[in-house]
Amino acid sequence: MFIIGYLLAAIAKVLDIVLNIYLWIVVARAILSWVNPDPYNAIVRFIHSATEPVLYQIRSRLPVSFGGIDFSPILVFLIIIFLQNFVVNTLVRLSVTFLT
Repeated sequence: MFIIGYLLAAIAKVLDIVLNIYLWIVVARAILSWVNPDPYNAIVRFIHSATEPVLYQIRSRLPVSFGGIDFSPILVFLIIIFLQNFVVNTLVRLSVTFLT
């Protein structure tokens, strides 16, 4: 059963890293929204294309724009923090139970 425990621990670690990377991409998107970046820049296009599907889903379901300020990145932060604290920690706890 130790194989399942190590597998769950590895999945938890990879998921935690992916969520952290995506969190920083959303932070970069929020910072880019304050300035007027070149829309043809490859990095700007990547950040926009990586975050827009998630942000669009939130914007289409909830009214998260007040006074011209878009609060959807804050909601994405909260969702990522929830996933890190609930899903990742649950996987880690499950891996520990399989390892003992």
